[in-house]
Amino acid sequence: MISFDEAMALLSKHIAPLEAETIALSKAAGRTLAADVTADIPSPRRTISAMDGYAVRLESVVSDAPMRVVGEARPGCPYDGPLATGTAVRIFTGAPLPEGADCVIMQEHASREGEDVRFSAGFGPARHIRQQGSDFAKGDIVLEQGTRCDPKALVAIAAGDRSETAVHRQPKVALLATGDELAEPGSAQRAPYAIPDSTSYALAALVEREGGVVTTRERGLDDLPALERQAGELLGSADLVVVTGGASVGERDFAKPMFAAHGLEQLFDKVAIKPGKPVWLGRAGETLVLGLPGNPTSAMVTARLFLQPILALLQGASTAHRWRSMPLAGGLPATGDRETFARAAWVSEGLCPLGNQDSGVQGGLARADWLIRCPPGQAELPVGAKVQALQF
Repeated sequence: MISFDEAMALLSKHIAPLEAETIALSKAAGRTLAADVTADIPSPRRTISAMDGYAVRLESVVSDAPMRVVGEARPGCPYDGPLATGTAVRIFTGAPLPEGADCVIMQEHASREGEDVRFSAGFGPARHIRQQGSDFAKGDIVLEQGTRCDPKALVAIAAGDRSETAVHRQPKVALLATGDELAEPGSAQRAPYAIPDSTSYALAALVEREGGVVTTRERGLDDLPALERQAGELLGSADLVVVTGGASVGERDFAKPMFAAHGLEQLFDKVAIKPGKPVWLGRAGETLVLGLPGNPTSAMVTARLFLQPILALLQGASTAHRWRSMPLAGGLPATGDRETFARAAWVSEGLCPLGNQDSGVQGGLARADWLIRCPPGQAELPVGAKVQALQF
């Protein structure tokens, strides 16, 4: 067995991003940039007003003295011509500043009387102007390669007047749950020894949330020749095959043997963690194969720890787990000889470890929103102790 950190290093060493493609901005949500995005126009494009008020030449303003209002400026509709000394232009937020103006006095400090306006004392010192290019200039990098296009990133791309962007292709992922006992949820009650396949839907949701495309979601019986045929079909249609169950060393554990006939090269086999020791990773031809344990909690913990970073790597994003130092709101038992990832729920006082940490637990899994990282041989920790935690 290798350590968790060693396994993560192997991911970074052996998994390269998929090829790039250029897509419309309207399709870019959730995708990862394959190249830096530069701005085609500056932001702001012109020097503009940051407030509703009046554009003036500051040197010509005298408190409580009338100034002639000679026009109006709105976003997309600038005032035509230079601003003469001693005059003002009614201006609205986002409107281009008239030529010659160097200050916008907020309307709260203005008193309008017909074509004249007076400004009360104390309207400064802020000038309420956004200079052209003060956000970014034409040609500036607004987003770096590897950035995921979340809603905030889409704002930056569009603000640079980009209608298209280069992203990495979405990973095609095939899901295979193995075991004679598995049944489609809703049908298990009709067979006395069947259990619902409770992880496949969850894994599909995780893949899609992380930018992948689920090409197929299948189940396989514990029949090696049939599984070998099924494996060959899946390998030909996906960048990554995720197989759950059959990862131990029993006589009917076929997760690895089913891919051996297709040239499986294992990158690691078992990781010294709890839960999830049987997790493994290999490659058959050009396709990655990730093996997850059959127990639902083990499968979802290892999916968070390994599947999520694999999807990120295939899309050119960072794989670094964002561990946070957080206080315990409940005691944490001592750990054994493996690195342990305890499930916990956030409460107002901190992280509260779930009472039942068994790898087969399903009912309590939905309450776990953090994983606490516990090194091997860690002593029991009291309430208030600081731990390293990962959002789950």
